[in-house]
Amino acid sequence: MKTVIQKNKNLFLVLVALLVFASCDSNRVFDQYYALDNTVWNKDNPINFEFQVTDTISKNDLYINIRNNNEYAFSNLFIITHLDFPDGKKIVDTLQYVMTDKNGKFLGSGLSEIKESKLYYKESRVFPMSGNYKVSIKQAMRKNGTVEGIKELEGITDVGLRIEKVD
Repeated sequence: MKTVIQKNKNLFLVLVALLVFASCDSNRVFDQYYALDNTVWNKDNPINFEFQVTDTISKNDLYINIRNNNEYAFSNLFIITHLDFPDGKKIVDTLQYVMTDKNGKFLGSGLSEIKESKLYYKESRVFPMSGNYKVSIKQAMRKNGTVEGIKELEGITDVGLRIEKVD
């Protein structure tokens, strides 16, 4: 039979554990995912995110999070991003990410066939003005050096955008 002290000690440990887990994500500013229908990313359908910025002093890291399954047939990923500022200014980037090691094993984390890759988009950036920002992400994969892109990229299950405040 447990004593009152043992019960209180166990309750205290549970509360501390909950507090630790809850505070692990304290740097999150924005975190959202878009699930793709049938794990297919159509090149004509950008993934769009909108977020409100009020902090124009702190530095932030921006990540593009990609979840893929074993149907993803490539070792890399090309995407085109558009970052729209509240004043109408726009920054367009073409980015390439490595998705596998040299042996073809996916680099993302996860124990199942779904792997999640947290890919740097912008590092230590300060948002220069408060207001509504938009990020648009399109896949820009090509096959065998062709000019025409892959219309339907298979094996991507989710696309996400995460913003974290830099300590």
